[in-house]
Amino acid sequence: MCFYADASYLTNGFLDTTIDWLPGMKNIRLRDLPSFIRTTDANDIMVNYIIREMERTHKASAVILNTFDCLEKDVLMAFSSIFPNLYTIGPIHLLLDKIEDDNSGCIGSNLWKEDPACLRWLDSKEPSSVLYINFGSIAVVTGEQLIEFAWGLANGQIPFLWIMRPDLVAGDTAVLPSEFLAETKDRGMLAGWCPQERVLRHPSVGGFLTHCGWNSMLESICGGVPVLCWPFFAEQQTNCFYSENEWGIGMEIENGVKRDEVEKLVRELMDGEKGKAMKTKAMDWKRKAEEATDPGGSSYENLETLLSQVLLKKPHG
Repeated sequence: MCFYADASYLTNGFLDTTIDWLPGMKNIRLRDLPSFIRTTDANDIMVNYIIREMERTHKASAVILNTFDCLEKDVLMAFSSIFPNLYTIGPIHLLLDKIEDDNSGCIGSNLWKEDPACLRWLDSKEPSSVLYINFGSIAVVTGEQLIEFAWGLANGQIPFLWIMRPDLVAGDTAVLPSEFLAETKDRGMLAGWCPQERVLRHPSVGGFLTHCGWNSMLESICGGVPVLCWPFFAEQQTNCFYSENEWGIGMEIENGVKRDEVEKLVRELMDGEKGKAMKTKAMDWKRKAEEATDPGGSSYENLETLLSQVLLKKPHG
């Protein structure tokens, strides 16, 4: 890997350069790679952490991934040639639902307290009519971006459920204009947090404006919900690329957050022809995810093999 003292090459047009030497990843651009890879600092903490962990992975008895075989077929094939002890057992939350265990319901990963009132609100809405907005547990926006998102949603005239964390705005409190609240009071709901998996499975939800974190992507796929992508950092840019170019379930907000662009993409996602095609694709991936985690499916069988041959294997002697 080469590093350069001058970082300008990353922002002067080369971000759109296609990377053609990554096994299993066709037509991906530099901008679509994880953000922490695009560094000019040889001492970067994240890059060096990843290098160390990859070296350690060769010593592992198993590499466990929260995905399923047909979702990332080419990448997994390339990856398994490097790490043969590879086990895809995802989507884990879907597999967990099929395990008969009285204690399985206590497993969760939320960093915020859930507000179940949003589910009752969704019950009052028409099927596939609501846009769900959530930028995850730690991603933040600027005050200006918050305003642009808000008016894009208001002008889009679409019912929405917007998760508004107290720390959503970087260095400030998330406060929306009173005019926006008045404009959308009859078709919008704001909540501090929610049971996202249940929200994405709710029949009223027809689209998801997301930061493209992996958990969110899998939960959206399992709900059969197409996505409007606004990747923030880490692997989210890569997830966005795959949702749009490989899975056919996503569109990206590009060139900054502008209310007119947000409005246009929201309308297309919820009511446009492209949005309908993405919904069909999303429902197809939902079916495939369910098949992978059903008894006899790839993820279900991989978990059985992982348990019997690795985790529960008795040591020799």
